[in-house]
Amino acid sequence: MTLALPQDALGLMLIVLVLGVKHGMDPDHLATIDGLTRFNALTRPRLARWAGFLFSLGHGAVVTLVAALVGMMASDWAAPPWLEHLGAWISILFLTALGFANLRAVLRTPADRVVLAAGLKSRWLGKLAEASHPVVIASIGAAFALSFDTWSQAALFSLTASHIGGWPFSLVLGLVFMAGMLFADGVNGLWVARLLRRADRRALIASRVMSLTIGFLSLGVAALGLVRYFVPERVAAGEGAGLLMGLGVMAVILACFALAMHLARPRELAP
Repeated sequence: MTLALPQDALGLMLIVLVLGVKHGMDPDHLATIDGLTRFNALTRPRLARWAGFLFSLGHGAVVTLVAALVGMMASDWAAPPWLEHLGAWISILFLTALGFANLRAVLRTPADRVVLAAGLKSRWLGKLAEASHPVVIASIGAAFALSFDTWSQAALFSLTASHIGGWPFSLVLGLVFMAGMLFADGVNGLWVARLLRRADRRALIASRVMSLTIGFLSLGVAALGLVRYFVPERVAAGEGAGLLMGLGVMAVILACFALAMHLARPRELAP
């Protein structure tokens, strides 16, 4: 990763804040948060609203810890090579499980009932991934931070910060980066939760459309992760399109919600 960072404290903080927002807009973040919000929307609506914040809190805690440790060492540092593989497969497997769980829920739910993503906790991810507790959601976010890209990004701004204010400033920048992620992912979680609450009156159709949307989006992002892992040269030219892809995920969610509301609208019988 090559990125020129400013050497003054304020400029560096602003750049890191923007990097945090951009990182929070990664498609794998959005797809996972949408799935966690959907999972808790009907049974735990208050928790559903905070899914994005909790995910980013766990993710940001790892980034902040890495930034502080790198700042303390303040020497030539590189993320361990195995992190790239571990982080990639955590993301791919979790999103694949999330996608199939939502699709399975649609197929198994009777037509007169609202779709609940019950398969997520039992069939695919087991008890440890029963994402209905704040600590579990934060832990999922922390697991997603185990990647070469995330650690190298944290190391980059931390090493720069250590030359300005030592490891305490590296720690501050880790918190600033987390604040950017909290904003992006938190807003996404709140937005999706609000969409799902509005769907309650027409939930029979809306829940199916939204579950299918999240299911296919999760599988799509997982497939993109597989392409990046096995054929990295194919996606090298599009590395700068992460933000656009994240915005595209949110646009698809909004479009499918609008479609669900249209399909669920009461029809007037012809005379």
